[in-house]
Amino acid sequence: MEKAFDLQPIVDYVSKDWILGPVHGIEHWKRVERNGLLLATEKVNIKVVRLFAYLHDHKRINDGWDLEHGQRAAENLDNIRRTLLADLTDDEFGMLRRACMEHTTTQRTGIPTIDACFDADRLDLPRVGYRPDPIRMASELGALYAKHNVVANDCSICYDIVERIKNNM
Repeated sequence: MEKAFDLQPIVDYVSKDWILGPVHGIEHWKRVERNGLLLATEKVNIKVVRLFAYLHDHKRINDGWDLEHGQRAAENLDNIRRTLLADLTDDEFGMLRRACMEHTTTQRTGIPTIDACFDADRLDLPRVGYRPDPIRMASELGALYAKHNVVANDCSICYDIVERIKNNM
């Protein structure tokens, strides 16, 4: 039986020195985690998706265009690999690192876990006034969620639509 996964040390780590505010902060990270759970299929490593939610924007230097933040986030993972991320397999760590590094520069990878990370972040675009574009989503499920506006303008989830989509897959 797999050991229970405790995310709280990661949440504490990313929160302790966060200064930018809510646009890319804890509330965004919680919604990315929620979105990732909605995108989870049997092919998605949910541990990686949940870690991505809290680590992908942690090294931003501003809330605007910061194209290097994914690279910085990925490099920072190396610093916590043997401590906070010690329980990850090399494969899990590699997927997390790649997802953080490429989440703003790559549309899709064909790797279900990484693509779920990308879409979990993209589904939270309504927080900054944008609707997720189905064409720009990385996964089929993410594209369906974007097409059917699963995420409302206030970033809440329309769970009845989620159920209809999942029941028709």
